[in-house]
Amino acid sequence: MTDSRRPVREGFFPVAGAQLYFREVGDGAPLVVLHGGPDFNQRYLLPELDQLGQFFRLIYYDQRGRGKSSPGVNAEDVTIESEVDDLDRLRQHLDVNVLALLGHSWGCILAMEYAVRRPNQVAQLVLSNSAPASHRDRALFRSDREAHHPDILARMRAVASTREYLAGDVEAEAQYYRAHFSAALHLPELVDVVVRRLRLDFAPNDIVKARAIEDRLYRQTWDSPDYDLLTDLRQRSARTLLIHGDRDLIPVQCARNIADAIPGAKLVVLKDCGHFAYLERPAEVASAIVSHASGR
Repeated sequence: MTDSRRPVREGFFPVAGAQLYFREVGDGAPLVVLHGGPDFNQRYLLPELDQLGQFFRLIYYDQRGRGKSSPGVNAEDVTIESEVDDLDRLRQHLDVNVLALLGHSWGCILAMEYAVRRPNQVAQLVLSNSAPASHRDRALFRSDREAHHPDILARMRAVASTREYLAGDVEAEAQYYRAHFSAALHLPELVDVVVRRLRLDFAPNDIVKARAIEDRLYRQTWDSPDYDLLTDLRQRSARTLLIHGDRDLIPVQCARNIADAIPGAKLVVLKDCGHFAYLERPAEVASAIVSHASGR
């Protein structure tokens, strides 16, 4: 749970055309947390990730058009360029020259995009359970799912075709993600823990908007046949730690390809761990991140 001795600080910071919600806990060196989805917000990471507040000043924010950063935003306002610009605006709001970034899942894509586009503003990257960083690895992920979990994909398609799901019904969403993540966690009882958190700050219209944002970001990145962050990352030198579960729904090979691309990157593969390492292996995740931050 969040340590009561470390009060939560929250508010909004301005970006072009919107106000983005942020939340801070802990003291020490700043570590900006980038949530996944990209149609979720930071709530699914809590309270477990707050334990890092013992070591860092954690700064979470809801990306534009999602969660508490949804009001006044149209899906058409969001691009991968605006995502990078928003993160840089947060850096300026925090009044820091360089960022240490902790991404989870799709949040790793944003972290790497920022490192490629703003190399002088990134000191460290922690990429936990990273999404694929190229169109080729996205295809590997899809083919792996189709080969090993066709039943899950069939259940997801069945839910996604219902009127309730298309309207953003929260329970229909929950059914969809129970299927999606049913093979994503080593401990099945954690599936509902994750699913219950995904839409805590979303009304049905917010869910529909977030999905449209997700579709836009996919089209602008890994759905494009020439998308390849790996090539760009070979020219970057930010100290990088990758954490991946050996039972992640995203093949470990995708994480290895990122680690191979970034000079000096370290990959930690956790045994009997799925896609939510901070929840499934919190002590090992914290140890790896603290060691990385201290240069060990």
